[in-house]
Amino acid sequence: MIWRPTRRRRPGRCSRSISSTSARSRRWRSRSRPGASGGWRSGAYASSSSRPRSMCSCPSGPSPSRFTTSPGTTLVGITPLAERLGYATEQLACYTGPTIGGLLNATFGNATEMIISIYALKNGMIRVVQQSLLGSILSNMLLVLGCAFFAGGLAHPNRDQVFNKASAVVNSGLLLMAVLGLMFPAVLHFTHSEAHYGKSEVSLSRFSSCIMLVAYASYLFFQLKSQRSLYSPIGEEEESTEDEEDEKEIAQGEAISWLFVLTIWISILSGYLVDAIQGASESLKMPLAFISVILLPIVGNAAEHASAIMFAMKNKLDITLGVAIGSSTQISMFVIPFCVVIGWMMGEEMDLNFQLFETATLFITVLVVAFMLQEGTSNYFKGFMLILCYLIVAASFFVHVDPKSSDNK
Repeated sequence: MIWRPTRRRRPGRCSRSISSTSARSRRWRSRSRPGASGGWRSGAYASSSSRPRSMCSCPSGPSPSRFTTSPGTTLVGITPLAERLGYATEQLACYTGPTIGGLLNATFGNATEMIISIYALKNGMIRVVQQSLLGSILSNMLLVLGCAFFAGGLAHPNRDQVFNKASAVVNSGLLLMAVLGLMFPAVLHFTHSEAHYGKSEVSLSRFSSCIMLVAYASYLFFQLKSQRSLYSPIGEEEESTEDEEDEKEIAQGEAISWLFVLTIWISILSGYLVDAIQGASESLKMPLAFISVILLPIVGNAAEHASAIMFAMKNKLDITLGVAIGSSTQISMFVIPFCVVIGWMMGEEMDLNFQLFETATLFITVLVVAFMLQEGTSNYFKGFMLILCYLIVAASFFVHVDPKSSDNK
């Protein structure tokens, strides 16, 4: 009879002791910091309570905004695709001949710049379009051609390499015509001599763009139909067929298929690249002009760069000029006017006013390259001088900042 009440009182005492212990432990856990070394209960409870939250958002790891595509990642992704694009165009050139092959190499190599320009125009980034296309011209004329001359001169150090002088003169004339088309809208803008402020400049640019497109179409007819003998390679008549048979590695249809596939992939990555330009300019603390004029064209011209150096080392400088100078001619006489017309259709006031600094840089570059090509020969020293000129241009754009008025165009 005595043990029953004690038996009933033991659970009461245990429950009160357990409840008091749990209350003390709760007060201790509330005072302790999560994950502290002195409280294993607090660390366990904190980790268990935050475990479902950490599965969705990782506070200690990178946030979801970090997984947005960075410019460096996109540039690394575009570079091998551009190299394969150059390889496919080289294989296609084995079936079409050196003249059409150089034109195809330049055309598909410029697909990156053209796609980037269309994406940027959709976003209203007119200055990015202008500067990236200008940078492509400067990169092809100075860096690509300079590296090709330098590598070809080192591969053949005992003699000067010879190329078709007449073809180089025609391309130089077209480049000067492009400078003429870009100069007058800039002069009209900076002299404040427009008949209708803000409208005459755009109207002149659209009219000049149509004229430049007609001139480029006439150039293609002149090159491929009317005066084909003018563009025949020097000293390669006997060796061309044998060399082309040795270089054929894939079929013609396969080369065309790879060209389309690679162009589509480059277009997808180019969209991410355009979106990351402004963020890269702020994070890397680099001027937007330097990224648009120097970094973007180097990636976009990777196909031309590799092809031009390879052909120069094989002593095929006529194809090298078709890739480097032909690409610059195509951008200045076709891609830039085409972007003006496309912007006209989109309702964007894309014009040929590339600002005074950029227009002067292009004019001096065309003069330097024209003097280098007037003899019809090349060596490693000429290539070295062109590379040094490109370094000066790159340093100039690194310290150059666009005027405030140009950002609001």
